Amino acid sequence: MNSKPLRVAIAGCGNIAGPYAKTMQAYPQIELAGATDVLPERARALTVEYGGRAYADLDELLADPSVDLVVNLTIHHAHPAVITRCLEAGKHVHSEKPLAMNYAEAKQLVDLAEARGLRLSCSPITYMGEAQQTAWKVIRSGELGVVRVVYCEVNWGRIESWHPNPGPFYEVGALFDVGVYPLTLVTTFLAPARRVVAYGKVLHPDRVTREGKPFHIETPDWVVAAVELANGAVVRLTTNFYVGHHGKQKGLEFHGDLGSLYLSSFQDFHADVEFSAYGQTYSPVPYVRPPFQGVDWGRSVAEIADAIAENRPQRSSGAQAAHVVEICSAISESLQTGRPVDVTSNFAPPWPMDWGQ
Repeated sequence: MNSKPLRVAIAGCGNIAGPYAKTMQAYPQIELAGATDVLPERARALTVEYGGRAYADLDELLADPSVDLVVNLTIHHAHPAVITRCLEAGKHVHSEKPLAMNYAEAKQLVDLAEARGLRLSCSPITYMGEAQQTAWKVIRSGELGVVRVVYCEVNWGRIESWHPNPGPFYEVGALFDVGVYPLTLVTTFLAPARRVVAYGKVLHPDRVTREGKPFHIETPDWVVAAVELANGAVVRLTTNFYVGHHGKQKGLEFHGDLGSLYLSSFQDFHADVEFSAYGQTYSPVPYVRPPFQGVDWGRSVAEIADAIAENRPQRSSGAQAAHVVEICSAISESLQTGRPVDVTSNFAPPWPMDWGQ
């Protein structure tokens, strides 16, 4: 592997930027070059704490020839424009989810990266977590038999209860914001999606921020979908911005002919993993290695750095992120029309981490 670290700059210094910068510090193959934000004081605060240069704007960041990769942490709707500018400037990109808000835009980004010979990666990458790798190994072992049903529960609570700027989240909706997590897991572990049917509704249209400012939402804050995968398995996905984390329905359940597997969180790398033979009691599954506590956001960037150094594809591909966008778009279309919608895109699936095999 190359001794020179990958020089990384962050675009967008909101809530998630700190966790990215902090966890990236554990990887010698990554070096934080700096950060930029539409509010310059946020970029200054991040770089004071974690190092690097506070760029005045994205143009200044992209003009720095020492920056190899941009971590795009801007708001959801800005992702396609920011990613396009980064790729056109010759920078590799890892973006927070979703890659785009429709499949056509997502595919354009994938095609642009390929045409420029650049890496395009996108969250979520939580299948790289210890708990998720453990669950995947059990599924691959055949202990469940043929997996025919998956239940995915995303009760993500009321964003205004914890985030200072809830508006963009509600514009996007829970499906595109957090439904992408279990959809990425099931398409990684099992197969691409091929058909969806869905229902959604705005449960709680008029809300109030923590500062007491009323706001109104129009994107469904509750969506349930049945997603049929290419291998015949059926996934029931529920996402909402209403029921909180106290809800007892959470995580993912994989049900097969011989047994069932429970993963208590699509996100936390230390989530509970439990297995039960059919009709028996669940018991804990030992992790493939001691888990990171929480989410190691930096692992996604380190994996790209390793892939570049080893001259191989990275596990997190723009093509899979675009496929997940197509699933979400199909779900949105189905809930509006009341009819099933086909999903047609494909991707080269990621493979287990070396320590997760």
